[in-house]
Amino acid sequence: MTMELLYEGKAKKVFKTNNPEEYMIEYKDDATAFNGVKKSEIAGKGVLNNKISSVIFELLEKNGVETHYIKQVSEREMLVKKVEIVALEVIIRNTIAGSLSKRLGIEEGLKLEKPLLELCYKNDDLGDPFITEDHVEILDLVDTEGLDKIKSMALKVNEVLKGYFLDKGINLVDFKLEFGYSKDGIVLADEISPDTCRLWDVNTGEKLDKDRFRRDMGGLIEAYENVVGRL
Repeated sequence: MTMELLYEGKAKKVFKTNNPEEYMIEYKDDATAFNGVKKSEIAGKGVLNNKISSVIFELLEKNGVETHYIKQVSEREMLVKKVEIVALEVIIRNTIAGSLSKRLGIEEGLKLEKPLLELCYKNDDLGDPFITEDHVEILDLVDTEGLDKIKSMALKVNEVLKGYFLDKGINLVDFKLEFGYSKDGIVLADEISPDTCRLWDVNTGEKLDKDRFRRDMGGLIEAYENVVGRL
């Protein structure tokens, strides 16, 4: 298959394929944090994230969530539908952690009574700032109907994944989602992996996600392998 590099991000490369309606995503071993300020290469991370994302996308498709996922084609590559990404990041939080803990002055680990949905403007130059629905309208990122669908889909993803991870002995603390327009409408895109989720062991509280890199804890590959083993 002939492929042309379309875009290279912090953790993935996106290629055009011979089919104009399909892209190929290659997962890299690069690890970044704090909007790319902290960087490293961790051998094997891309393979694990591709495997985890594939499992989760397949699960979500079976539960009625439309995604860009078509199939996993190699250890590092995933075939997906062509999408135009909405410049919006949706964060769902089930437990206080990370930046939310710092912003509100609440200790990490407090479970929320209901999921908290936050929006960020997907713009690296601006540091992906938090925005409101009014900002979404001003920036013309997506219309009201589209935003309502995105929010509904995000909460559905949370509903499916919370139970799924809990069955594996993992608390889904929070996660980031991205969406895009395919020829069939709005679909879930990007990836869902320990790079984009906070995952804590139910019994020990051990962190099984990218916080191990952010906080210089070490053992990132071992943590991701732990997640793969449970899934």
